[in-house]
Amino acid sequence: MDKIKLLSDALANQIAAGEVVQRPASVVKELLENSIDAGGTQVTLIVKDSGKALIQVIDNGSGMSAADARMSFERHATSKIRESIDLFNIRTMGFRGEALSSIAAVAQVELRTRREEDELGALVRIEGSEVKGQEFVQAARGTSIAVKNLFFNVPARRKFLKSNPVEMKHIIEEFQRVALAHPEVQFTLFHNDIEILHLPVAKLSKRITDTLDKSYRDQLAKCEIETDIVKVTGYVGKPQSAKKTRGDQYFFVNHRFIKSAYLHHAVVSAFESAIPEGTYPFYALFLEINPENIDINIHPTKTEIKFDNEQAIYAVLRSAAKQSIGVYNLTPSIDFDADINLTHFSAPTPPAERPARPTPTGVYRASEMNNKENLENWEKMFESFSSSVNTEAEPQQQVLFSSKANRTEDFQKTDETNIIQIHNTYILTQVKSGLMIIHQRYAFERVLYEKYLKDIQSSQAHSQQLLFPKTVTLSALDYALSQDILDMIQSIGFSLEEFGTHTYLINGVPSQFADEDEAVLFKSILESFKENENNRTLGKKETLARTLAKKYAGRMNKALDKTELTHLVDQLFETAMPAISPDGKPVMTILTLDKVGELIFNNGKLN
Repeated sequence: MDKIKLLSDALANQIAAGEVVQRPASVVKELLENSIDAGGTQVTLIVKDSGKALIQVIDNGSGMSAADARMSFERHATSKIRESIDLFNIRTMGFRGEALSSIAAVAQVELRTRREEDELGALVRIEGSEVKGQEFVQAARGTSIAVKNLFFNVPARRKFLKSNPVEMKHIIEEFQRVALAHPEVQFTLFHNDIEILHLPVAKLSKRITDTLDKSYRDQLAKCEIETDIVKVTGYVGKPQSAKKTRGDQYFFVNHRFIKSAYLHHAVVSAFESAIPEGTYPFYALFLEINPENIDINIHPTKTEIKFDNEQAIYAVLRSAAKQSIGVYNLTPSIDFDADINLTHFSAPTPPAERPARPTPTGVYRASEMNNKENLENWEKMFESFSSSVNTEAEPQQQVLFSSKANRTEDFQKTDETNIIQIHNTYILTQVKSGLMIIHQRYAFERVLYEKYLKDIQSSQAHSQQLLFPKTVTLSALDYALSQDILDMIQSIGFSLEEFGTHTYLINGVPSQFADEDEAVLFKSILESFKENENNRTLGKKETLARTLAKKYAGRMNKALDKTELTHLVDQLFETAMPAISPDGKPVMTILTLDKVGELIFNNGKLN
């Protein structure tokens, strides 16, 4: 009996949808791009239940005839491509003809559309690739497409969607990318009947501040250069606007948003020492390239493209960013009267030609540490401590300290007479095998991390109520993030209530932060949370606890009296893993008596 059979159209569409429609934000991207391709100058996005119940896009574009409205849901039906050579001259957003058919395969879709020359519009209703109805109706010029109950017929896919705030965060990101690429178009976003963003037609600089962050208003440096290879326009942020978190970095090639670690390196390297290590500059850069010199057909979501001459584009981008910085007297300027092709510039080898970097091993994970066998006694631990701790940021997966329940009496309470502080940074105390050196800040981080984690889990943190409540207004993305962790934020001592669009009224703050500006504190905690969120091995509670511990421990580089030093050390050894800070840095080391002698005395001589 023959085994190979053709898939049904409905099943083939569902499989295709797995590549194109990964989450509600994927639908938002495709529908917004269709509106742009249709020439819409006013585009409205309406979302309910973070896109799970409804995603509707309304535009005033060219609309479609009744026949085209029906045909648009067929696989590979497109108005953009006629023959293979057209693939190398694409300037529109969509071109494969997969989006609408894939969306209709996993949702209930209703399309209303009308052209300027038609008296009546067309209505098409489809559920799971099956046409439920088609008729002529009254309709405004343009197109309105409503996608309801996404993944209603694929419950396994729907089950893997994240929480509403997380899905809404992804929707806002896609909305912002399309809005930044087209400042000549008015965009509006509604969520659950509340207006989230309204972006009138504006020049690019204003679109950036309206869309992303008002604080960028005075931090934008214009970036512009034109060569035979590529034309670059847009803005980079001044160094003082650099953040510790990624996110506000945008590349657009022929107005299509793309991701490229290679080109990102070109821009970052232009800043060189102008920004602190570990921070990321803002940029929104538009590259105009002949479509013949790029291939945009290498990824289903079209966020990756291939360039004919990636190294030359790297060089031009780096020079354009460096020129912008030089104009604003931020770093020395460069000579742009030289050969614009920069044939002597040495750009890094593109990623495809570089050998893969080995994945680092030994990354600290609390679950793995706890499951290891405990050490037999403290004295043996002290003797082997210096060889066990990896001084890099990612220590080896070894047990450095046992849990409190399994400690022996070899380690006694710290004696105040045997403890000193060095430069408000290190704590020195005597142990049986020699000298223990403790990093003061990292010790505080470990103690505070476990305290905050306990507070979050028990919701028993103390709150300092404000005599005069303060308001804090967030960006759309930060507000979506705050909604996702709101219960945890309140569990650590914040008392909040919603107070308008993207705005909270702060009635109380954690007691230990009562002397700080409440709005600045709240924003800084969100920013730090985003920074720590990059560690995917941590849950949200652990991430928030780490964020708070690092923030408060930053205050602890100060002089402590003997009692305070003793109390800190004793608290440290009451924690589950006193040897390691929450982000995996070694908290302490042991110098044996022999090592101390070797460091101070060398062959009987004083070093």
